[in-house]
Amino acid sequence: MYDHRKLGRELELFDTSPLIGSGLPYWLPDGAAVRHALEEYIRTVEQRAGYRHVYSPVLGKRELYEISGHWSHYSDDMFPPMDVGSEQVVLRPSLCPHHAVIYRSRSHSYRELPLRMAELGGMYRSELSGVLGGLSRVRAIHLNDAHIFCTIDQVAAEAGAALEMIRRAYEALGIAAARFRLSLPGPDGKYVARPEMWERSTALLTDVLDRSGLSYEAVEDEAAFYGPKIDVQVVDDAGRETTLSTVQVDFHQPEQFDLHYIGADGRKHRPVMVHRSIIGSVERAVAHLIEQHGGAFPPWLAPVQLVILPISEAEVPNAVGIARQCVDLGLRAELVGPEQGSLGSRIREARLVPYQAVIGPKETADDHVALRLRDGRRIDPLPAVEVLRHISALVDAHSSDLWDLS
Repeated sequence: MYDHRKLGRELELFDTSPLIGSGLPYWLPDGAAVRHALEEYIRTVEQRAGYRHVYSPVLGKRELYEISGHWSHYSDDMFPPMDVGSEQVVLRPSLCPHHAVIYRSRSHSYRELPLRMAELGGMYRSELSGVLGGLSRVRAIHLNDAHIFCTIDQVAAEAGAALEMIRRAYEALGIAAARFRLSLPGPDGKYVARPEMWERSTALLTDVLDRSGLSYEAVEDEAAFYGPKIDVQVVDDAGRETTLSTVQVDFHQPEQFDLHYIGADGRKHRPVMVHRSIIGSVERAVAHLIEQHGGAFPPWLAPVQLVILPISEAEVPNAVGIARQCVDLGLRAELVGPEQGSLGSRIREARLVPYQAVIGPKETADDHVALRLRDGRRIDPLPAVEVLRHISALVDAHSSDLWDLS
């Protein structure tokens, strides 16, 4: 059983400091490499799926959140406003109000819909100290968020496509969903009081789940304050369940921000807002990945993908050349020379690295590499250029397989 808080520090992925503050972890170089690979993967798959990326500020006027409904329904989880001149500004608790404002900054035709807007952006939650822990519960969150502005007839297809993106991402990450949950409102007053809106949005998501063939359960009092959600639940080694990914339908904020598009009839119509997050917050995703893989990440995600091990000083120049080739191919490689210990000790130290390239006199003479895989397999010596290209192809394909290309 792995605890990401302990293992993440042992592997020098992240750490915390009382001087920075509780719930505010910082990322060390190896952890930053994992995070960067994850973020680049998400941006790439979103671009291929027709999303356009934006950046928006982590601050907003209090009025912005009064319009969105966050201030009246969610202020207990927000940091207090800051007085800036004659205005009050707030650290944002979510990205959706900003995206609604970006959408309404110009007019839109029905021909533009669905309009898919994505951002990997920061947001802040005023979590109580008692619930903070490692990366899984933090106060500064970097969310893989997106909002699709579409017609009501397009909602089912967009939500279904988001579920498929989640499925493919989990496959690449080597993780699995424990269950799917249809999160519904509860009886208290923390939800927008519009029964007909909830009925429509719940019917849409229920239809999406039924059509997908996924097994799910409906759970009350787990919805967002503005609409129901499909929550993708994951479970850690200790049996703790958390939400990693979500798909939501929102009729509330398009109305609050008076969003519209011009239809084929030349009149204004209200779009529907589909919220979706493929991996949720980067922090929670990496926490789960650390515990799922015990630090032995899929090759494309590993902080060091290839360790180069010259047997003696005589092979170091050749190893340096191979390291340069790795840089040219975009691979994260590390040269660990004989001054750092015996070959056996260096191999043991690099046990979590997907690939270990051993270079002895014979390999140097032939410009070959004797490759060891993390799972214990050994590959017969091959030309270095061939080995590196093969590894690069597996990494580019976001494969969890260490060697064979399907």
